[in-house]
Amino acid sequence: MISLNYIPRCLCLTLVFVLVAVTANPGEEETSQFAQEGLPFMEKYCFSCHTGDQPAAEISLDVFSDDRSLIENRDIWDRVLDMVATGYMPPSESDIQPTLEVSEAFVAHIEAIFEHADRTAKPDPGRITVRRLNRVEYKNTVRDMLGVDFDPTENFPADDVGHGFDNIGDVLTMSPLLMERYLEAAEAIAMRVILVEPPPPSKRYQRGSRLDPRHDDVPDTRFRLLDPTATEAWKSGPFTTGAAFFKMFPEEEIIYRATLYIEPEDETSHTEAEIKAAATETDDKTAAAEDDSQPPVEIALFIQGEALEEVSPPEELARLVGVDPAADNSIKILETFEITSRDPKKTQTVKVHVTGIPNIEKAGIAMVKPAEGDPSAKLQIRTLWAEGPLDTRPDSQLKILACTPDIPQVEQTREVLTRLLRDGYRRPPTETEVEQLVQFVASVQADDMKWEAAIQQAIKVILCSPKFLFRLELDDRPQGPEPYAIDEFQLASRLSYFLWRSMPDDELFELAAQNELTANLEAEVKRMLADPKAAEFARDFGTQWLQIQRLATVTPDRERFPHFRRRWLAAMLKETELFLESIFREDRSVIDLLDADYTFLNQELANHYGIADTNGNWKYQEKTVPGGEPIKGSAFRRVALQGTSRGGILTHASVLTVTSNPTRTSPVKRGRWVLEQILGTPPPPPPPDVPELEEDKAAATGTSLRELLEQHREDPACANCHAKMDPIGFALENYNAIGAFRKKDGGLEIDTTAELPDGTTFQGIGDLKQILKDRKEEFVRCLTEKMLTYALGRGLEYYDRPTVDRIVAQLEAEGYRSSVLIAEIVKSDPFRLRRGSSDSGQRGITK
Repeated sequence: MISLNYIPRCLCLTLVFVLVAVTANPGEEETSQFAQEGLPFMEKYCFSCHTGDQPAAEISLDVFSDDRSLIENRDIWDRVLDMVATGYMPPSESDIQPTLEVSEAFVAHIEAIFEHADRTAKPDPGRITVRRLNRVEYKNTVRDMLGVDFDPTENFPADDVGHGFDNIGDVLTMSPLLMERYLEAAEAIAMRVILVEPPPPSKRYQRGSRLDPRHDDVPDTRFRLLDPTATEAWKSGPFTTGAAFFKMFPEEEIIYRATLYIEPEDETSHTEAEIKAAATETDDKTAAAEDDSQPPVEIALFIQGEALEEVSPPEELARLVGVDPAADNSIKILETFEITSRDPKKTQTVKVHVTGIPNIEKAGIAMVKPAEGDPSAKLQIRTLWAEGPLDTRPDSQLKILACTPDIPQVEQTREVLTRLLRDGYRRPPTETEVEQLVQFVASVQADDMKWEAAIQQAIKVILCSPKFLFRLELDDRPQGPEPYAIDEFQLASRLSYFLWRSMPDDELFELAAQNELTANLEAEVKRMLADPKAAEFARDFGTQWLQIQRLATVTPDRERFPHFRRRWLAAMLKETELFLESIFREDRSVIDLLDADYTFLNQELANHYGIADTNGNWKYQEKTVPGGEPIKGSAFRRVALQGTSRGGILTHASVLTVTSNPTRTSPVKRGRWVLEQILGTPPPPPPPDVPELEEDKAAATGTSLRELLEQHREDPACANCHAKMDPIGFALENYNAIGAFRKKDGGLEIDTTAELPDGTTFQGIGDLKQILKDRKEEFVRCLTEKMLTYALGRGLEYYDRPTVDRIVAQLEAEGYRSSVLIAEIVKSDPFRLRRGSSDSGQRGITK
């Protein structure tokens, strides 16, 4: 609400009305002061337009007859007071005009009613709203609960939006189509996270010619010669390949193999027939053509990595051909083998198990130096290859089915289902809930199905349960008339879905189980904001608050903007998301949302803005800040900003684009957006049958968009609202309909000078940002109301006003830090409490 500080006040009249409003005897039934003092003003100056079936601005004032009716419709009365206080109402063309003193007295009287109501009202945390998981919450919950690695919500219908957000309980309905999609998703999830018949382990081969070190003289054939007598490393070995290709990770069990044979002494080359014959041999073939008259050749399979925790000692490495034991080789010999096969048609395969070893970078093969006096033989290496991971069950299956070994299977079932039910219902399950599901699993197994298949069916049951799909806050405790705290598990769920858009983690569950979450609330908020999952909060809340999710449907005119590419829209959205994340991650002041000295850009968006490097130097201009790296590629980088033309959400291309028309900018849309999303003072909807601006005629006559709007404001029905919106929009006219900076529009110089209704004059984005920062209390109040709505999943009511006031006051006291805003919301009564049984005539949900 715009304060009366914008116009002179008659202090005496204000004090009189405040005293009248607050001196009612607390022991007697309160009488309505509005009927005596306010209603006559309305009847004389307002009812001529704001009554009947089609009242002006769709605001009918004759329905308000007492103090309570005003208090319960505070949002409407904030607008009424704004219009009266600034002199817009009654309109100038009205036959009867109140004097300044009479208007001031009326406004002071209404404000006194509100002040008295706020000061004396009983705390009311509001109603409990049963909320269905929306698409984002569903996707994140099954990800954290079951390890789902795909998006099961792709075919879900879009969630309805209420109060600007898609997590509002009143609009999250359950349609037959959605129920059908839930069933399909449960089926797909259960089949994906648990495999009843896991596939065989995969095999990955690296042929000898592709081993390192590589050389142009290595023939591209199936076999590669290893000659220990050669002086070149690419001939004598060792030969290696990347361990990541073989999936040699510490948590996986891999069988590492080498397939090879000893080159006979009289063999100088292989014929194509021999190579083809060797290729027909199975990879597991280990039979060898042995020749007892010739000694075997010893080889070693090894791994290598700079950070290996255990390596072989120098005396062991000294046995390997081509390895300098004095060098820092970081080699661990896994095992040595004797090779006896001398027939390319019967290659020999050796193998070793590799598991639990971190930091492996390479896997290799080396020849062991022959004993003194033994001849040096040559090897023909066909492949190094690996099989595994041997356990092909997905990680999700290992997580879901983890249980105590060596106990009866029914107890393992109970252990697994108890954990699944806790996560799915976001609370400890009852004994009845567990036993019913245990019996269900047993019945499935009785039909000759495996245990894993029975657990799959149990997962489907949980995912289709209302206790999973809805955030039910059941309460079977005795209820009194006063508000009281929700239980710890319900608080954990509210907290996790607010900050993570997902279910609570183990730490939240543990604190709730110990009844210690409330006592550690602030610490948990800090921990959760530091978690990578908190990025979801910044994206989900931020994009809906700013309404930039609509970028997905924006279609700028290609004739007007021939260089525009649709992929720019994703980049625009990403810039704003990263900027919002940084505000919360770095605990910056929320005022930085209006004006910051940095942003995040990739190459295309930087070119669109005309920014050359990470220090914010402008393209085609001399550098003013030395250094700075060029912004290249699709990756986003943090970029310092210079001047005032960029910085803060008002200058983001995402905001500027969604508040424009496909062919041109819209000062009206941009001004309205600032009033609604930044200042929290939305103008009333436009009157019916308002004509569109005649753009074609304007282009033909050389009329500017500003002149068109000035002509439009000549209509008295449009003048008052446009006087608020248009000046803000004019200040943003240096940005075209896709957010690029410009100085001319169609050959005409752009005029960004403007004047607000209170007489404040300004020019351009720099002045506008300063005005908004000067009105930071309105911005902070608006942001608080938006975030509190998002956190509670319901629209705010008149009884939420004291909560908003306390949060705004605390923000001001602590430097407007973003963490304070979140912490104060989490600690507030609407977030932590529920109504008593008789409070405001509402009853809580019971079992």
